[in-house]
Amino acid sequence: MADMAGLSVSIYGRVQGVYFRYFVRNIARNLGLKGYVRNLASGDAVEIKAEGQKPQLDRLLEQLKIGPPGAWVKRVEIDWSGYTGQFDNFGIRY
Repeated sequence: MADMAGLSVSIYGRVQGVYFRYFVRNIARNLGLKGYVRNLASGDAVEIKAEGQKPQLDRLLEQLKIGPPGAWVKRVEIDWSGYTGQFDNFGIRY
């Protein structure tokens, strides 16, 4: 498990109402990651918590910086952490 890690990301910009959460969920599941994505109450941000293999997390991060069609990513805040194994799958939280 040496290459396992955790990642917390906050994405700011036009990221709500453009299917950003579904975009993230689909990519994360395809990469075999676990965690969640949710809209923040501010209305201009999405929060992602993900765990898995570091190369897969790096690939997710690349896609988060782009977003789905219709999104406009203004700022990305990234915080790396250790792997905890607390998630069973990757889902959308409301």
